[in-house]
Amino acid sequence: IIEYTIFVYSSLLFSSSSYPLIDLQILKSRSLLGFLDWILSCSPAANSICRLSLSFQRYCHASRLLRGLVPRTPVSLHLLDDGYLGQAAHMLSKVATWNFDIFLFDRLTNGNSLVTLMCHLFNVYGLIHHFQLDMVKLHRFLGMVQEDYHSQNPYHNAVHAADVTQAMYCYLKEPKLAEQLSPLDVFLGLMAAAAHDVDHPGVNQPFLIKTRHHLASLYQNTSVLESHHWRSTVGMLRESGLLSHLPADMSQDIEQQLGSLILATDISRQNEFLLTFREHLDHRDLDLELPSHRHFILQIALKCADVCNPCRVWELSRQWSERVCEEFYRQGDLERKFDLEISPLCNQQADSVPAIQTGFISYIVEPLFEEWHRFTEPSLLSRTMMGQLHQNKARWSRLRYARTPSATQMDPQVEEPEPAGSSGEEDGGDIP
Repeated sequence: IIEYTIFVYSSLLFSSSSYPLIDLQILKSRSLLGFLDWILSCSPAANSICRLSLSFQRYCHASRLLRGLVPRTPVSLHLLDDGYLGQAAHMLSKVATWNFDIFLFDRLTNGNSLVTLMCHLFNVYGLIHHFQLDMVKLHRFLGMVQEDYHSQNPYHNAVHAADVTQAMYCYLKEPKLAEQLSPLDVFLGLMAAAAHDVDHPGVNQPFLIKTRHHLASLYQNTSVLESHHWRSTVGMLRESGLLSHLPADMSQDIEQQLGSLILATDISRQNEFLLTFREHLDHRDLDLELPSHRHFILQIALKCADVCNPCRVWELSRQWSERVCEEFYRQGDLERKFDLEISPLCNQQADSVPAIQTGFISYIVEPLFEEWHRFTEPSLLSRTMMGQLHQNKARWSRLRYARTPSATQMDPQVEEPEPAGSSGEEDGGDIP
């Protein structure tokens, strides 16, 4: 125990990160707690380390309670320490700003970003009171959703779900939309964002089809992953009993509308939604007083939130780009291992991160956000997103074509000089 604690202590002392990622075991014995008390008196640095250790104990205890499990130890420390709670609360006060750093927020909440964010947003909108939700059931449901994301996925994990949820919140606050939304619309939008990729296996639909995965057979090779995300969400709603107090027809309607929203994130249906959206804007016939039109805009908003990474500031956008490509490359390695044809974008030797991102922005993100910009105009948020999207595309393009024989040692993670305004400050980076 002493060697382990000294190792943690020395590791943190020499860490250059302000919020280091720490992998601590749950503190189980009172003798260890006593030893930490002794360390506590030795130095200010040790004081901080022990507080981090205790905060992990509190978090693990609390997370077991959220999942409905009985803690094995009688320790009554349930919450994060005040320092971390304060920093997370300060971030939540700015959750409506576009350049919200979800990676930092996830560290401040000890990997509990999705549950923490959803509880906060439900309180902001008064959804708990409006729908008379049971707090224990709500925490149980959100804990189940967060746990059902695969943390080993570089991209499709609970942090991505929290990022999409935060983006969805920003879109729900757009003036052209916010005044027309009902509490049910907001509830559906946030729930769909949080659960839209739940239990994602880290591989795409073509992989499931060619490996004859049982999900591909179950959903007849159509929107396989999205159907699974939806059905998994419905299962957790029913298991948690979150909607059990509502009339049966209302809870069934919520389940069906959640399905419609989640299924809209199927990238193979991109052109279908984009064409319909474009026609509505051309004909100026969107009437947000109609529930069907509001639902369609929620579908578009969720699609935008799901692929909004290139619209974030470069530092955040680059991290997401590298994560999604790492997930692609892992799939390619699996396909190579089992002598399968390597899927497009999954060959690390042929498909570079800059090339993948340049194509993704050009063919998927730009067309969608150009129409979203038309819908929300005049929108400061939309102008900010479009400005950062164009800057990020130009930057990936430069990195892509800089890979000449004389620049073979160039690494896409090496920072280039920032173009003017690329930090987002001149484009309202701190503006909702």
